[in-house]
Amino acid sequence: MPAKHHSSAPSTRKPERSPSRRPAAAGPPGAEPPSANGAPGVGRIPVLDVRPFVQRGRRPAKAVVGETFEISATVFREGHDAVAANVVLRDPGGRPGPWTPMRELTPGTDRWGAEVTPDAEGLWTYTVEAWGDPVTTWRRHAQIKIPAGMDTEPVLEEGARLYERAATEVPSEQRKILLIAAEHLRDGTRPATARLAAALTPEVDAVLSRYPLRELVTASDPLPLLVERERAL
Repeated sequence: MPAKHHSSAPSTRKPERSPSRRPAAAGPPGAEPPSANGAPGVGRIPVLDVRPFVQRGRRPAKAVVGETFEISATVFREGHDAVAANVVLRDPGGRPGPWTPMRELTPGTDRWGAEVTPDAEGLWTYTVEAWGDPVTTWRRHAQIKIPAGMDTEPVLEEGARLYERAATEVPSEQRKILLIAAEHLRDGTRPATARLAAALTPEVDAVLSRYPLRELVTASDPLPLLVERERAL
């Protein structure tokens, strides 16, 4: 199998492909950097300027077996809702490897990246998926509103429902962690701040980081990667 690290891909609806229009982005004045297919492209959540990118995607990037390298892209969305991204690396047989989450490389730049490691020779492909992160969006709002006593019950109920949705995509042995967190959010016998804190534990974070609830998933076009034997270095 491909990449040697990170968690398994969460189940989700089939990603949308980016259509062929996009707003201006960083680059020379008046110019737009190419999308993954060599032309401007944007979907529900834009995925722009995927790198490495060789001759507008007509030639593959190159690596050797066991070499770790970074895949990056510009990802953003309108408004204040949270966004996230991941890399899908497919081996020469078309099989997707372990799901690899991306991180924002520099806060505020909308530039995301992740390291991957192909482990066999042949022609691979890589794709960047961008998606809305409703749990992170809710957490941001809850951590403001609950301490202030604003809309307490509706906010806690919204979180419980999000956790229940997320639990449907989690293996059974870990699903209980999210369902218990949802129960805590609905426990009217406890103070609201305590109910929120019980849903923000490291155990809950670990499950959600491995199996995030993803919305509006938008995928870049796949780009080729030629992996050669180590002596090719």
